[in-house]
Amino acid sequence: MTQQRGGGRSPVVDESCVLTDGPWQHRFVGANGSRFHVVEAGTGPMVLFLHGFPEFWWAWHEMLPAVADAGFRAVAVDLRGYGASDKPPRGYDGYTLAADVAGLIRALGERTATVVGAGAGGLIGWTTAAFHPRLVRRLVVLGAPHPLRLRAAIFADPRGQFTASTPMLKFQLPRYEHVLTRDNATLVDQFLRRWGGPNWVASAAFDEYSARCREAMRIPQAAFCAMEGFRWAFRSVLRLHGYRFVRLMQQPLSTPTLQLHGALDEASLPRTAQGSGRYVTAPYEWRLLDGVGHFPHVEAPDLVLGEILRWTKS
Repeated sequence: MTQQRGGGRSPVVDESCVLTDGPWQHRFVGANGSRFHVVEAGTGPMVLFLHGFPEFWWAWHEMLPAVADAGFRAVAVDLRGYGASDKPPRGYDGYTLAADVAGLIRALGERTATVVGAGAGGLIGWTTAAFHPRLVRRLVVLGAPHPLRLRAAIFADPRGQFTASTPMLKFQLPRYEHVLTRDNATLVDQFLRRWGGPNWVASAAFDEYSARCREAMRIPQAAFCAMEGFRWAFRSVLRLHGYRFVRLMQQPLSTPTLQLHGALDEASLPRTAQGSGRYVTAPYEWRLLDGVGHFPHVEAPDLVLGEILRWTKS
């Protein structure tokens, strides 16, 4: 919900703006010491959806009813710090974010789940499958290289992935969250336009999607929390817990993994994502999506839905 302040200042946004009605149910679930907002539909084996940046659970609003109709329990979550989930000042390291997902699977009464993650949510999906392999039955990642592939490419590909990651480098600046939310979060719209495929960006659906993401990012503390995940990823390179994270992520992944990547992705370059399969010893598939950017789940939802169902049922 948006309320207008007096004095010409920016309108106030609260968490109710993400509680959109639809063929799903909104719930709040306690896991790993925090309260998470989840949206679910259907019954059956669980498929847990993790959004990326600068999104929130709405990234999966087309997938939820379709996956539910196919005989699954479809659940989308607002990740720690986003949407209507808790926004604690800490806990945006890879270990805690993976523990959030593991805790959610258990808190939702399931022993295992198929985890589907996009962008930053895909990076969390990789990490959850590595750290909690018994809980992740199958993994689908969209627009997300294996974390070690991404880390290596930032340093080894200065004209490619390093340049593509420049926005994330700016996130290291103190109080950059105020830049992100300035002018009704115009920068969120710019990120979506820069990283999305041209066909999607030119569509009428893009404007509505951008407006929703901009509003959700203006929920108090959401932008700060979103920045903290990226800040940890870069700062951990020089710290002991970052070294331990790399050592743990080097262990072969035993979860069957499907990796979908947009050929026009300018946030995580296709050449960065290719080769992620070297970390997977289980069945693994790679598919490059023509004409698609960093957001395959909203740019080509029918194609992605078919791939998710195929992988989940196999």
